[in-house]
Amino acid sequence: MNPVLKKAKVEEESSSRENEGGESSLEEQEEALVALIEHRTKEVDHLNKRLTYYKSQLQEAERRLRDSESQLARLRSRHNVAGSSKTMTNGVGNVKVEHRSASLIHIEDNPSQTHIQSRPQLLIPAVNPKIAPSVKLSEAFMKTSVAPASQSSSEGKQKGNASRRPLSEPETMELQDKVTKRKFEQKEHKDLIPLIRKCSSPCIIRFHQGAHISSQHKRKLRSLALNPINDRLFVTSALDGVVNLWQLQGKGSSASLLSTADCVSPKQRRWPEDVTWHPQGDSLFSVYTADGGDSQISILNLNSSQQQNRVTFLEGKSHLKGIINSIIFMPWADQCFATGGSDHAVVLWNENDGENLWKPKPLHRNLHSSAVMGVAGMQQKHMIISAGADKRIIGFDLQAGRADYKHQIESKCMSVLPNPSDFNLFMVQTGTPEKQLRLFDIRLRQTEIHAFGWKQEASESQSALINQAWSPDGLYITSGSADPMIHIFDIRYNCSRPSQSVKAHQKRVFKALWHHTLPLLISISSDLHIGLHNIA
Repeated sequence: MNPVLKKAKVEEESSSRENEGGESSLEEQEEALVALIEHRTKEVDHLNKRLTYYKSQLQEAERRLRDSESQLARLRSRHNVAGSSKTMTNGVGNVKVEHRSASLIHIEDNPSQTHIQSRPQLLIPAVNPKIAPSVKLSEAFMKTSVAPASQSSSEGKQKGNASRRPLSEPETMELQDKVTKRKFEQKEHKDLIPLIRKCSSPCIIRFHQGAHISSQHKRKLRSLALNPINDRLFVTSALDGVVNLWQLQGKGSSASLLSTADCVSPKQRRWPEDVTWHPQGDSLFSVYTADGGDSQISILNLNSSQQQNRVTFLEGKSHLKGIINSIIFMPWADQCFATGGSDHAVVLWNENDGENLWKPKPLHRNLHSSAVMGVAGMQQKHMIISAGADKRIIGFDLQAGRADYKHQIESKCMSVLPNPSDFNLFMVQTGTPEKQLRLFDIRLRQTEIHAFGWKQEASESQSALINQAWSPDGLYITSGSADPMIHIFDIRYNCSRPSQSVKAHQKRVFKALWHHTLPLLISISSDLHIGLHNIA
């Protein structure tokens, strides 16, 4: 029994005894009742908060249900107009069931291990046959526009000329099918945490001989980002301030340079420190620095037909000083993104009344005592996780307006990355050699699920520029390194070392991303090349 309630009960019994002739004092009864009232007040406040939270969850679930019902109604209407009875099955629109494995990659498993069972996934065709605004890129952008500071080589121009053509309608329909399907997959939670460290041997991924293409950058690469809508597009940015748009050819055997944009900041002439795609895939957001009154956020608009209007800078300047280290869009229905900077602040930017009008709102400036190196949004609730050089991991609950999760480790944190399948699982990159990667469950306080990493041969320094990425199924992590290697970790493997390491470049690897749908890894390196590594 709760000590306060127990005490109150004792006092009530003593009060009864006093009425019968006991010797309990009125002061003790009053103290017990005050304690009981305080406890029940807190209990009411707690239940009110839970009620508010579940009401918001109910509203969101009802909204998603209405969206799905509306989508189904439009789909049925489209097929009724077409008059094609062959595409109707059991009174429902053209629904195709495709059997695929739970992972996009083919693995060479240990015979003694149990294979993950495949299950059917629902493919829902696009509702609107027209090209979506987020997919239809302007022809002007598809033409190579070379900034004066960075001229592409003739090889890059030839590759770019071969791929500058608008998407045909069948290609667009196929692309929209993939987009709709991936959105459904991303919303499905899979409980992966029980699988962590349960296998005595790793599942090895087999790679074909990889291809390497020149990045067309003049200085070291900084960022790599895949388009969330068009699987064939990705961008690279570098210290030359240039952002290159690339298109994959075939199944990832090569890539062509489509366009080059000069994205240096107007005052300090700084390069983008970090980049992220808008969820609609039609624009790219970059962050810079808060020093010298410079612009902090730029937007590269892929649908702009005018070159001078392609890159715009936001007026909002919410960060106070230093480099802005991280930018990421939140995985929620309302479109917003968060930034973390060297001024210890985490800022949320919401779209406000029109295109390119984003209003910044500082969430906190004092919860970290040093630079915020990484930010991310949790899928299942409106919480923003931030990781700092002060060794702190903070989970800020937007609905409660306070930090709901706090944890501190023994070394500085350099990035944070939620799992794409298990919405309770997230990874933090740290500065501890051979324990660079840490896994956490957002439901558990002060608890580390697993720690693993690698031994660096080139240098002992831990760089925040070395980034990680989850595989689409959430079972693998890739990491760059100071060595010319891509380290791969199977979270099911009961070991602190990589499940395998792949020699990928001539110099250090900054990042290796898993493709959304193709069996492919894309990497960038300080050797100024892009690596395309096909999975067997």
